[in-house]
Amino acid sequence: MRSMLRKAPGRLEKFDRKLVRAVSALPGGSHDEFFRLLSAAANNGKLWLGMAAVMALVPGKTRRAALHGVLAQGVASGVTSLVFKTLLPRARPLPEHLPAFRFVRPQPTSSSMPSGHSASAFAFALGVGMVRPALGAALAPVAAGVAYSRVHTGAHWPSDVLFGSAIGAGAALATRKWWPVRPPFPQTRRTPVRAAELPDGHGLGIAVNTLGGSYADETTDALQKVFPKAYIKEIAQDEDVAAEIAGVAARPGIVALGVWGGDGTVGSAAAAAVEHSLPLLVLPGGTLNHFARDAGTLTLEAAVEAASRGEAALADVGKVAVERGRPGSPGHLELTMLNTASVGLYPNLVRRREQLQPALGKPLAGVVAMFRTFAAGKPTTLIVNGVRHKLWILYIGRGRYYPRDHAPLVRPVLDDGVLDLRMITADESFARLRLLWSVLTGTVATSRITHLSETSRIIVERTESTMVLAVDGEVVPGVRSVDFTVRRGALTYYSPTHGRA
Repeated sequence: MRSMLRKAPGRLEKFDRKLVRAVSALPGGSHDEFFRLLSAAANNGKLWLGMAAVMALVPGKTRRAALHGVLAQGVASGVTSLVFKTLLPRARPLPEHLPAFRFVRPQPTSSSMPSGHSASAFAFALGVGMVRPALGAALAPVAAGVAYSRVHTGAHWPSDVLFGSAIGAGAALATRKWWPVRPPFPQTRRTPVRAAELPDGHGLGIAVNTLGGSYADETTDALQKVFPKAYIKEIAQDEDVAAEIAGVAARPGIVALGVWGGDGTVGSAAAAAVEHSLPLLVLPGGTLNHFARDAGTLTLEAAVEAASRGEAALADVGKVAVERGRPGSPGHLELTMLNTASVGLYPNLVRRREQLQPALGKPLAGVVAMFRTFAAGKPTTLIVNGVRHKLWILYIGRGRYYPRDHAPLVRPVLDDGVLDLRMITADESFARLRLLWSVLTGTVATSRITHLSETSRIIVERTESTMVLAVDGEVVPGVRSVDFTVRRGALTYYSPTHGRA
């Protein structure tokens, strides 16, 4: 680039001086103060960061557009300041080139070539426009105004502005695949079956975990009101949840098992329902209840409707065979998995993300949570289906989850017969830097550190000491190995017909 400028210095200088003379000949007026203020507002990217902060208040594509704009601006600013201003030193216009009242003071001391203001302006506007075209079109005149203000105030030559604008456009294009728009999730599909109709809850036994996060004194009364003929068992703090649920399922006259609680409680109820060949009614309760969301019974009204009409569907369940090596612990455990299991830093990531989500929204909360979790976390060495890996995260979903990245949210099909295996590895060189970079750019799903696959069986072994396993939110310490398999269509669960595709 420097050699190209040396070959035609006269031509470039004539071009710049001709345009500067034209700007200098413009009569003075209020527009001089306008362009001076506009140029100053864009110092250090303050104008664009302020706009991004306002846009971030609007969830969805507008927030994503703001993020893309800021990322593109950051790249453009870095390339301009650290690369081209070093490679292409150039003197800025002198006071004699413009009227004194128009000339910016103090004059910047860095190289005039290229214009950093112009690079940031066009990077932000185009970055936003690639996600929200209407917003990009609205920002384009502002970006053009900032770029022109640098010539109007004598801070840059016109060719500096053109080159900087090109860098900004290039940065927006280079980052267009960062934080890609997620493809639409597949439609919800169910395998419908008939189950026992439960008018007023007749034949229904409900287990209520009083340790559930949303439990209140009126919870049982509310359930008894909508299911007046149901048997309801409150499980106290000092009682064994799994044993009490099994006791409800085994009561004479019970034809369906209901459960109120979080993911771990629902998992215990699913195991009891499968063992006693009972349909399961998952009620909206507990701190987290992902299966109620997937089943379409996130409201009490939906659960009552499905139970009264006998509307149900089939779901697979995961069988988890755990071998423990911790002194004093049982050697073997059999667990039922309805939703997910994980080893490594994933539980910490989810906990942080859910704490931040109300204030930041899902995308930004995921970024912040990932940075906080992996900045200080350490990988774990495991053998997964016979292959040794250093892993940040081992995540297993009972069924195919979406989106296909580090933050699975939705499971449209509950009986697809697969285990969704996701590993974020530390096997590669510069593993932590690769991970943090992929988080920053939203490319975790396509990064070399991410491994996505689907299978019907997964064996995980710990070569040194033991590991901590989380199954549906319940922690199992002292694990030496674990074997995951799928039981196809083993669970019948109530699901309202109108909530299915």
